[in-house]
Amino acid sequence: MIVASSLALLSLSLPPVSIVSSASVALVTLRRGAFEGLTILVCSSLAAGLLGFLVLGNYQFALLYVMVLWVPVWLISIVLREGQNLSLTVEIAVLLGVLGVAGFYLYAPESAAMWKNLLSQMIPPDAPVVDIQHTIDMLAHYMTGVVAAGSVFSLLFGLFLGRWWQANLYNPGGFRQEFLSLNSQPRLALASVAVVAIALASSGISSEIAWNVTILLFVLFTVIGTAVLHTLFAGMKLGRYMVPMLYLTLFLIPHAMLLVALIGLSDSWLNLRKIKSN
Repeated sequence: MIVASSLALLSLSLPPVSIVSSASVALVTLRRGAFEGLTILVCSSLAAGLLGFLVLGNYQFALLYVMVLWVPVWLISIVLREGQNLSLTVEIAVLLGVLGVAGFYLYAPESAAMWKNLLSQMIPPDAPVVDIQHTIDMLAHYMTGVVAAGSVFSLLFGLFLGRWWQANLYNPGGFRQEFLSLNSQPRLALASVAVVAIALASSGISSEIAWNVTILLFVLFTVIGTAVLHTLFAGMKLGRYMVPMLYLTLFLIPHAMLLVALIGLSDSWLNLRKIKSN
């Protein structure tokens, strides 16, 4: 409770710290169950609200943490604890993001206009408005998916960190085995290709929603593709250097994630890890 609430407050200045905060909720839920995880979640929310009121003069950010980070990570931690299937858990996390996108469009059908207004307010006074405005006009149509994808990535990182802690404490090496066996079913890959086809073939709001969902599917197959490449590189003679280079490349060159996602998608049919092992 102390770790979750205090790091939640600290993450307002250092956003990546929020992953550690949600991981603490995930760890308790994975190890002790849904009820004790919920107890930590509720108590941490109250503590974070109190800290926020004393330090910042408001407590609203605690509610944001509850809705965006702690409740989702608590839910998918229950799924992983009960099902013991990390691949299914990752898919459900992405599904939560898809439901979030759908719900947002039901709440705000003209979401592009809303994002355009918000992004326009962030333009520096001395910036070349014409060039930036063109970028904003294009980006506004995909911001819902981008924000949802960022939330899902954060959610998964928190879950993975919590699972890694649990493995180190009670089952050394268990998380590595789970992560490297991540995969998806061919029917899910086909459904993903169908979503992309709808995005390309349709227009208007249908195309926009499909593209935003595609961004979330990109998260799913990027995670799977990373597991595939990690496994393949680890089996090479220079694996001790190739694996760190993989993650460093993904961190320094985000565009490489597109290739990784394509590998994750193709693995649904090709089972690349099995081919390598043979």
